[in-house]
Amino acid sequence: MKGFIILALIVSVICPVVHMVDVFVYGTLKKDQPNYFRMNNTANGQADFLARARTVEPYPLVIATKYNIPFLLNMPGTGQRVYGEIYRVDQKMLEFLDKFEGCPERYQRTEVQLEVQDGDGEGENTLKPGSIVEAFVYSKNTYEPEWLQTPTYESYDAYGDHGLTYVIPEDRSPE
Repeated sequence: MKGFIILALIVSVICPVVHMVDVFVYGTLKKDQPNYFRMNNTANGQADFLARARTVEPYPLVIATKYNIPFLLNMPGTGQRVYGEIYRVDQKMLEFLDKFEGCPERYQRTEVQLEVQDGDGEGENTLKPGSIVEAFVYSKNTYEPEWLQTPTYESYDAYGDHGLTYVIPEDRSPE
């Protein structure tokens, strides 16, 4: 028994278990969007695309500030069902995303229920279309009151026909 414990300890040090969590992105971190490169940068950690999905409940997705940033307001039951992407990320990427999103000062990381639209791949990372899953999402609990008077969107595209061009904030300029 003592030998097994020592072997398990050696294996856990050499091959540590990587804790992965699911994160739902709905804005500039999605594929083909201005900050997607951050999801692919292994220096930030690991992020594996799982599926496209949409929120089970409606939420207000607004574009606001002088930078035209997409914000998901933490007001379930208001707005539209929001489309985005689910990624399975390691602890390093989760810590990077927390810092990038200014969590918990600017955004809060909360759980949201999602309906899977389509997946990418096979095996353990495949999510079945139509299934309901939970993932973390970065949303706003505090916001400017006028944001509630702006249009809401079901999907964000920095290059969309809304005419609100995304501007990279000074504190988020590419490295």
